[in-house]
Amino acid sequence: AEMYSDIVPIIEKKDDFLSGQVASSGKVHGKVKIVSKSEIENTEINDEILVCEMTTPEYFVLMQKSLGIITDFGGILSHAGIVARELGKPCIVGTENATKILKTGDFIELDADNGVVRKLP
Repeated sequence: AEMYSDIVPIIEKKDDFLSGQVASSGKVHGKVKIVSKSEIENTEINDEILVCEMTTPEYFVLMQKSLGIITDFGGILSHAGIVARELGKPCIVGTENATKILKTGDFIELDADNGVVRKLP
């Protein structure tokens, strides 16, 4: 019975954190801004954490203005990883489902020292 009680909270809290590969280290707290490729042109980002499937050169200005970057796909040599290191922004890549679990406006901790993203109250 004790072992079972240890397992349950983890299942319930599955959506409270995400993990991925660290592409650029650092730790920030901020609000999520999910930006799909079709929305790049019409999106302003101000001290928010950019969350997208993967970045391309079109995302550069948003990446510059973001607190940090989280992507669903890619590795440390992906566009997001390389640009994040150049900009000195914390970045986690390859989360697989960040754009589905997180919503614009969510307050999160992007802990790119440990490769973890947590929702904060």
